[in-house]
Amino acid sequence: MAASVFDSPLYARLFDTGETGRLFSDTAALRAMLLVEGALAKAQGKHGVIPEISAAAIHRATLEIQIDPGALAKATGENGVCIPGLVAAFRAEMNAPEHAQYVHWGATSQDIIDTGLMLRLRQALALAEADLRTILTALADQAEKHADLPMPARTYGQQATPTSWGAVLASWGAALLDAVDALPGLREQALWVSLSGASGTSAALGPKAAQIRADLAQGLGLRDPHRSWHIDRGPILRIIAWMAQVCATLAAIGQTVIGLSASEVQEVSLGAAGASSTMPQKQNPVRASTLVALSTQISGLQSTLQIAATHQHQRDGAAWFAEWMIVPQIALSTACALQHGVALARDIRPNPTRMAQAFERGLDLAHSEALSFALSQSMSRPKAQAAVKTLCQEALRSGTSLSNLARAQYPDLPASLFDPQAQLGEAPADTRAFVARVRAL
Repeated sequence: MAASVFDSPLYARLFDTGETGRLFSDTAALRAMLLVEGALAKAQGKHGVIPEISAAAIHRATLEIQIDPGALAKATGENGVCIPGLVAAFRAEMNAPEHAQYVHWGATSQDIIDTGLMLRLRQALALAEADLRTILTALADQAEKHADLPMPARTYGQQATPTSWGAVLASWGAALLDAVDALPGLREQALWVSLSGASGTSAALGPKAAQIRADLAQGLGLRDPHRSWHIDRGPILRIIAWMAQVCATLAAIGQTVIGLSASEVQEVSLGAAGASSTMPQKQNPVRASTLVALSTQISGLQSTLQIAATHQHQRDGAAWFAEWMIVPQIALSTACALQHGVALARDIRPNPTRMAQAFERGLDLAHSEALSFALSQSMSRPKAQAAVKTLCQEALRSGTSLSNLARAQYPDLPASLFDPQAQLGEAPADTRAFVARVRAL
């Protein structure tokens, strides 16, 4: 197996990261850093910190020059960061020393690396939002169709009360919809430019440092934090927390799908599911299982990132290096989870017959709560609960449905009491509210 499943030709389709995968390559990282250097020169030329003609030459060159990542390996190994090697290689490629001398003026490696990362994370978030919107549309389309389709809700893996398939879909989608709604605030609070110089003081940038940082942010389409955040890893943690939340929601969908597609349940079908190498009858819930696995990986990586956020003094190489190893894996895991989420949302289908049969197999015990409230009209609530519990125990002992036992003892019960369609509560309304919310995106 390859060191990372995301770089493996063997697992390329199982752990497909879509367009996001292109953002986390050495080439993409260097391209982003060069864009930062170009935008920085442009902002500095505007304020006369470097000659405007040199700024224009540097900006133009950053859009044209390509640097081979392999050519920087030796310098990066020696320096611990790639920027000294990148700047030297760029100056050589410019072949205009009178202008190239002003490249990287007053900035530090962390400014360029962190800002370049933010450019790539911005793209990753945009791609994630597009996938989320696709998932939400698919869930809403099906939820609208099945808002009133009854099925047993389950708590602790056991039948609880009736719900609807539409409501289940809506409950999945609501959390994803919240994630989409959170994106504008996340972008404002996390997609920051970094320009603070060697130790966060911007001393080498002079009195116009704040203006240059603001113009750099505007030029790159990032936010100006109005301060140094070299050792404040909050922006990174906020983005990663958002990704982890999305993956946790998708994993919860995966867990439920695994349960609903089990041989003994079969209340949903998954389209082209996975085959076994030896058991012809198997259709494994591959996508759902992958969602759970990806979230498992992210949970461990996120805790490690939290530790890596504790920088010492004004810069901490050990903490920073750990962040470089973790953030791409979380971003790619999120992208992969969204790819599977899109396909799963499109392919999953309910099995109404099996859902109806589930109530029968469960001896109508899913209606025990409704029965206890019905009996509370003619006796105290505690007595009603005790009476229903006795009936449930008898149903389990005898294999006779709760509805038959209850009607034999209480013949005046309303006919709708054991009709799942009549016991859906707010499930249909909540489903339609979710659909309306998606349509309004």
